[in-house]
Amino acid sequence: MYIKNILSLVTYLPAVAAVVLLLFPRRSDRAIKTFAFLISVATFVLSLHLFYHFDSTSGQMQFEESVAWIEGGVIQHHLGIDGISLFLILLTTFLTPLAILSSWRAVSQRVKPYMICMLFLETGMLGVFSALDLVLFYVFWEVMLIPMYFLIGVWGGERRIYAAVKFILYTMVGSLLMLVAILYLFYLNGATTFDLPQISHNLAAGSIRIKTSEEFWLFMAFLLAFAIKVPLFPFHTWLPDAHVEAPTADR
Repeated sequence: MYIKNILSLVTYLPAVAAVVLLLFPRRSDRAIKTFAFLISVATFVLSLHLFYHFDSTSGQMQFEESVAWIEGGVIQHHLGIDGISLFLILLTTFLTPLAILSSWRAVSQRVKPYMICMLFLETGMLGVFSALDLVLFYVFWEVMLIPMYFLIGVWGGERRIYAAVKFILYTMVGSLLMLVAILYLFYLNGATTFDLPQISHNLAAGSIRIKTSEEFWLFMAFLLAFAIKVPLFPFHTWLPDAHVEAPTADR
């Protein structure tokens, strides 16, 4: 049986669970860990529904959901996946329960905020892989940074503050470049849409034209943002500090 709005359910279930965790007593560490783990497992099980119902013979986006986010429809809550993002979502939902298990004994202080950060981080990652609106994509992209900053800065090693600040500064520079590119694409489309499939259609139909120089700088802006986040050489220098100082689950 096909579950309606399954993509939103998979994406937002961890975030909703993180909000519910706020209601748990602060010292009920075992209950908090168990609840977070069960939610992450449930998210993985739901993601298998995507895999089961995915049509591998189609080259179109699947499980699409589109709702006007801001009046006028310029920014939409538009989700959808293809064959690549499907497996990235499955990988994320599979690894998150393992990450929570790996911190079961390693994290004994501030357990509730730790699990809240882990669940919000999962929603951020899932949203990045499924967002088809550029503003929505950017929001999820930034949502990932906040819990990662706290996971490194609060539960990291001796040099955790240095590593967390270095991480956030590097990634924020990349995010700023990507935001400029997104806004420029919006301008090229007559300030009418941030919808990625619509922008791609406009480009293919020739209704909008981009100069070679514009293509180059747009490509470079996105490339630098992704290269810093991945990270690729020579934009990788934040990673050794963050990797060493981060708690096991965040690595």
